[in-house]
Amino acid sequence: MQNTTQQQGGQLKRTMKTRHLVMLSLGGVIGTGLFFNTGYIISTTGAAGTLLAYLIGALVVWLVMQCLGELSVAMPETGAFHVYAARYLGPATGYTVAWLYWLTWTVALGSSFTAAGFCMQYWFPQVPVWIWCLLFCVLIFGLNVISTRFFAEGSSGSRW
Repeated sequence: MQNTTQQQGGQLKRTMKTRHLVMLSLGGVIGTGLFFNTGYIISTTGAAGTLLAYLIGALVVWLVMQCLGELSVAMPETGAFHVYAARYLGPATGYTVAWLYWLTWTVALGSSFTAAGFCMQYWFPQVPVWIWCLLFCVLIFGLNVISTRFFAEGSSGSRW
């Protein structure tokens, strides 16, 4: 199985291009929640409340990214930010952060599959949402198993 690199002659080879990483990052940041939840948030809190909440959220994300940028420059490590938590706050904190990060992405991925299923149900109302979720899950898994390039092209929406 191949993830972000492909193995060639015992060496790992980078196959994702900058445009793949940019598009994957934008998709991860924007996500489906922005499109599916904004109408509900505006109807419950109003336009000003929604704008204020999004600005506060953006400020918090910006501050976290600034901190992670400083840490990664000062201490370049292989791994995610749980490595920094384990080193500076303790191994139990790093362990907890790693599992919570995994849980967050698991829930986000399930939400994305569900949102895609609801979108498809608009055009195919006779097909249950869980069928679309399963289909997209198998498709993404298949793209990831075949090759990193196929995964990057399929996930980022860019062309060869």
